[in-house]
Amino acid sequence: MGTVSRDTIRVLITDDHPVFRQGLKGLLQALGVEVVGEAESGPDAVRLAAELQPDVVVMDLHMPGGNGIEATRTITRTSPRIGVLVLTMFRDDDSVFAAMRAGARGYLLKESGAEEIARAVRAVAAGEAIYGPEIARRVLTYFTDMPDPRQAAFPQLTEREREVLELIAQGRSNAEIAATLFLSQKTVRNHVSNIFMKLHVADRAQAIVLAREAGLGESSPR
Repeated sequence: MGTVSRDTIRVLITDDHPVFRQGLKGLLQALGVEVVGEAESGPDAVRLAAELQPDVVVMDLHMPGGNGIEATRTITRTSPRIGVLVLTMFRDDDSVFAAMRAGARGYLLKESGAEEIARAVRAVAAGEAIYGPEIARRVLTYFTDMPDPRQAAFPQLTEREREVLELIAQGRSNAEIAATLFLSQKTVRNHVSNIFMKLHVADRAQAIVLAREAGLGESSPR
């Protein structure tokens, strides 16, 4: 991913509101940023980005005549060195993650302060990813709250049975499982029998295959 080597950052502003474009242009110019063009729709942004090759495209998301998500996707695919900074009123998760998937390096709300916008433009021009505080919290919460796919794989198992299956997938014997979980070997045998029945498998080898396909047994192998 390319970064800016010159001192002056060249920016293309994309927004369908002329007053907002003018205000943002004045702000950026006052901070030493060169505004090389203005677009009022997604297709205009794609055309001007290809023609002008700015360092950063400041992109609104919802505009008449073509949305900013598609424009972002096209620009980042055809000109990977150009960074896209989304600047929008939309704070919903669908908009945030659609922009990220499209290749946007930054996402700010229009209520952000001048210093925050300027800092984000410089960061995106330098190849960094940057998000406003509220957006960053949303992203962090999303990934923190994501369920563990290993737990979702076998909902019919109890928590203890899932622990036993994890150790089976690691190749542990019943005696080793008993020692690890501080259980008797008889209790472990009962858990193993229940696991085989619930997973509809005939033996340990089949259970290991199913468990490993679901991502179990990848940590602390024997």
